[in-house]
Amino acid sequence: MRLTKIRDKKTLLISSLLMLSTLLISGCTTHTINQDQEELTVYTAVETDQLKRYQWALKKAHPELKIKWVRDSTGIITAKLLAEKNNPQADVVMGLALTSLLVMEQDDLLHPYRPKNLTALKTNFYSQKSTPTWTGMAAWESALCVNTVELKKRNLPIPQSWQDLTQPYYQGLIVMPNPASSGTGYLDVTAWIQLFGEVKAWQYMQALDRNISQYVHSGSKPCKMAAQGETVIGILFGYPGLKLKAQGAPLALIHPQEGLGWEMEASAILKGTKHLANAQKFIDWTVSEAANQAYAQNFALVAHQKIKPEHKGMPLDLEQKLIPHHFDWAAQQRDAILKRWSAQFEH
Repeated sequence: MRLTKIRDKKTLLISSLLMLSTLLISGCTTHTINQDQEELTVYTAVETDQLKRYQWALKKAHPELKIKWVRDSTGIITAKLLAEKNNPQADVVMGLALTSLLVMEQDDLLHPYRPKNLTALKTNFYSQKSTPTWTGMAAWESALCVNTVELKKRNLPIPQSWQDLTQPYYQGLIVMPNPASSGTGYLDVTAWIQLFGEVKAWQYMQALDRNISQYVHSGSKPCKMAAQGETVIGILFGYPGLKLKAQGAPLALIHPQEGLGWEMEASAILKGTKHLANAQKFIDWTVSEAANQAYAQNFALVAHQKIKPEHKGMPLDLEQKLIPHHFDWAAQQRDAILKRWSAQFEH
C-alpha cells in the first residue's frame, strides 16, 4: 500500500509538471502572437526630420504599436508598392503623395476604412467614396528658395514668377526635384501643364531645362543646396525654405505669382494586411487632432478643421494662391507624363 501511494504521488507530480509546462508554452505562444499582432510595417515618404516628430507623437498615443518604418522618396515608395502588389510587404502607407495613392487605388490596392472622427477633417482631405480609401494629412505648395547673397554677387534680380526662371542669366543656377522620384517634382510638372496648357507647358520645361544644373531625388534638397551655396535657386515645397531661413540661412522664399501647384500627403491601409485591427488603429491616429498638431509644425495647411498653422513668413493668403488641382487626372496621366519627361530631360 505504501509503495502504491508513493507511485501515485510521483504520477501526480509528473502530471502537474506536464500541465505547468503546457501552460508555460501556451502562455509564451499567446504572448508571441499578441506581440506579432502589434507589429505594423509602414511605408512612408515623409521627410526624415518630420518623421521623427510623428514617431514621437505616435508612440505617446500608442506605445503598444511596434512600427517597422520603411522610408524613401515618393517615386521609390510608389514603385516599391506597385512592384509588391501581388505580395504586399507593408500594412499601411503614410505620408505619400495623394497622386501616388490614387494610382494604387486604380489598381484596387487600398483597403477601404472610415476612421474615427473623419468628419473633423476638411472634406477635400479625404476620399469621397462611401467607405474612404485614403485620408489626408497635410498639403504642401510649390515655391522657390533663393540664396540672396549669391544672387547679389552676380547682380541678378530675385525671380518672382515661373517665367522668370527661363531668363538666360539664370543658366546653371537652378536645381529642381526629379519628378520621377519626387512628389514635389511631379506636382510642379502637373501644375505647369494645368497652368499653361499642355503645349506651352512642355515648351516652358524645355526653356527651364537650359537653366537647370541638376535634378535631385528629394523635394527639400534644392533648398538645402541653396542654403549652403551649392546652388542659387531651388525649386521645392515651401516649408523647408521657411525653416532654413529661420535658422539664419541667406534665403528668400518666393511663391511664383502665376499660381502654385500643390500636393497632399495622405495615408491608407494596404489591401491584404494581416494586421487589420492595428492598421485601423494607426489610421485613426493619423486623422486625430494630436497628429494634425504634429503636421502643423511642418506645413501651413493641414487636414483638421480646427487647426490653423501659423508660420512667420508664410503668405496669409496661401490657400488662395493654390491652383485648382485635378488629382485624379494627375494619377491617371502619371506614367505617360513621367515617360515623356524622362525621355526629354534625363540624360
